[in-house]
Amino acid sequence: MSSHEHPLGISFEFFPPSTDAGRDKLIHVRDELAARKPRFFSVTYGAGGSTQARTREVVRAVGESGINTAPHLSCIGSEKAQLRDLLAQYREEGVESLVALRGDMPSGMGSIGELRYANELVEFIRAETGDHFDIAVAAYPESHPQAPNLDKDVENFARKMKAGANMAITQYFFTADAYFNFVDKARALGVEQPIIPGIMPITNYTKLARFSDACGAEIPRWIRKQLESYGDDSEAITAFGTDVVSRLCQRLLEGGAPGLHFYTLNQAAPVLRIVDNLAG
Repeated sequence: MSSHEHPLGISFEFFPPSTDAGRDKLIHVRDELAARKPRFFSVTYGAGGSTQARTREVVRAVGESGINTAPHLSCIGSEKAQLRDLLAQYREEGVESLVALRGDMPSGMGSIGELRYANELVEFIRAETGDHFDIAVAAYPESHPQAPNLDKDVENFARKMKAGANMAITQYFFTADAYFNFVDKARALGVEQPIIPGIMPITNYTKLARFSDACGAEIPRWIRKQLESYGDDSEAITAFGTDVVSRLCQRLLEGGAPGLHFYTLNQAAPVLRIVDNLAG
């Protein structure tokens, strides 16, 4: 995606901060991570499209680093006309990449919108904008929380890729074999595009456990037990977490993963400890 890529092919994800202080901090984090010459940055947005405007603002701010910045786009809760406007705005602002997602189901009776699935969103973006955007979609190595089983999930994934996606970024996971198994299944269905593993640093056990339960990511029992044993000792958690995730990344790269996409949670230090381990 750029001529001076990090040799590891890394990329970083941010979320839109809700406060001015958070925004100022993100600019510092952006600069620290931009110095590592990532392939791209991505910017998420909240459920139900509530922070779509904030996402645009953050994409602009993050993109000022000169690094290709990809906004997340979700079809749930959006109408085609809205999406059409948004695509036009992003084109105008020089955005060249998008992450196309189904998005969270609205709670209560909110509108699902005209497009129900990510493959329909990818088709819509291609129909509206041709090849202007590089499109990434999500992959779930341990199966999407709402999928009846992994095979069904991989079929849905292949449908998204065939709809015109350039690559996929996975949900985070801590078991390398889950990733390799998913990639093998996808390749067997004819998916040829890169499937980039999503990587979550471990810095706080309580948050990680809550997060993982919500999104269906498995924390292996040995990792849970070890983290529980440290209690509130954040230094021990950080050291152990850095070691475990660095080894995971090493295995993924040795096994042929086409890069690593880090979920930064808007912090530079945890991901840089891992990146430095890999470069070392």
